[in-house]
Amino acid sequence: MFDELRQASEQRLLQRHVRRVLQAARRLLSERGEANSLHLAGELIELIDSLPAGGLQLLFEHLALDFNPDPQVVLTAAQAYAATPEAAQLQQLLRASEPPRQELFRRLNRAPGATGVLVRLRRSLLTGLAQHPQWHSVEADLLHLFSSWFNPGFLQMRQVDWTSPAQLLEKIIRHEAVHAIDGWDDLRRRLQPDRRLFAFFHPQLPEEPLIFVEVALADQMPAAIAPLIDKQAPVASADRSKVAAFYSISNCEPGLKGVSLGNFLIKRVAEQLQRELPRLKTFCTLSPIPGFAAWLQSGPVLDESLGLKKPALERARQAMQTLLEAGNGNLSRLSQPAGAALLEDEAREALQRLCAAYLIAQTPRPGGDPVARFHLDNGARLERLNLDGNPSHKGLRQSCGLMVNYLYDLDRIESHHEAFMAGEVACSRAVSALL
Repeated sequence: MFDELRQASEQRLLQRHVRRVLQAARRLLSERGEANSLHLAGELIELIDSLPAGGLQLLFEHLALDFNPDPQVVLTAAQAYAATPEAAQLQQLLRASEPPRQELFRRLNRAPGATGVLVRLRRSLLTGLAQHPQWHSVEADLLHLFSSWFNPGFLQMRQVDWTSPAQLLEKIIRHEAVHAIDGWDDLRRRLQPDRRLFAFFHPQLPEEPLIFVEVALADQMPAAIAPLIDKQAPVASADRSKVAAFYSISNCEPGLKGVSLGNFLIKRVAEQLQRELPRLKTFCTLSPIPGFAAWLQSGPVLDESLGLKKPALERARQAMQTLLEAGNGNLSRLSQPAGAALLEDEAREALQRLCAAYLIAQTPRPGGDPVARFHLDNGARLERLNLDGNPSHKGLRQSCGLMVNYLYDLDRIESHHEAFMAGEVACSRAVSALL
């Protein structure tokens, strides 16, 4: 009985807090004075930032239901524009169709510290979106605004090195999502002269890296990840390097999901490195293939719907049969150290062929590899597949140990991007020959 009373009391307090937020939001939207608007925005940001999870859910419900445009006003403006398609009518239609919550978010963002609060607000919203599809309208508005507020033209690219503030270095260790950083010694090796780390920062979040990329400077295109992240590896001379290999890219802020940052960061880093080190001629990645093992073990349908030509399709079927025989009918063995190590040359060739089929044929389609989609859509070329590129537990589980090099030819990025948008994967002769 006591617990029920306590919960009821907490719920009433929560609802009262949310009502205060909504009242403050409506005051902010109705305010015309600039100075008072800024003061109201600051108060509202504090109220939102102090909401617990349950209060945020109530707030999202109200934002989705109570801050929509008036359908009748939108219809009237649309009819007026259809009758007289001129600039004045178009502006009226745009104003009528914009949800009031977009203007609310804009006014909120004027307050000090508001940008970080709004990013955290979207982070919370995204975690509950699957269970609350009615929130999609709120999410779409925030994504629309963030795409402008976090435009790469506003972002600052900075190199992170060993002299950077300890607080920033700690965040780099915590947010590394591809190849975990094993403490300070590991990080220090990744910041030596033959390694570089660059991050994007927003002026309103100067101490928060939004996304960062790690680069290895080398003499040739790398085929395996272990030498690049070996803490004991000798430091090479950066001035003599011919290859810059992007081997890890990590998003730090889930609230910015869907906002394009990584593609601009890679291109900007490549341009800066080329100015700093003129001997660099090759810009590439050493990338994981996180969806390959799952695709392989799902028993993919190898027929005409895959989009491969008949000879390539037949070779892919034969490769699948070879792997099934090598694994005694159980392809999950390929994701285990013992099973992968026992593969003979014919099975290894079959594994590579199916990986090529997956990257070339499946990537442009729904369910394609996310890392491949990112780089190919960014204008890279599928350059080389590397057996035993990552024999770690994670590498075997995700891709049976394979890794891939994507080549960034700075003169052909745009044409490769356009080809991918048309459903075609730009790839080297070495990769296409695998099919």
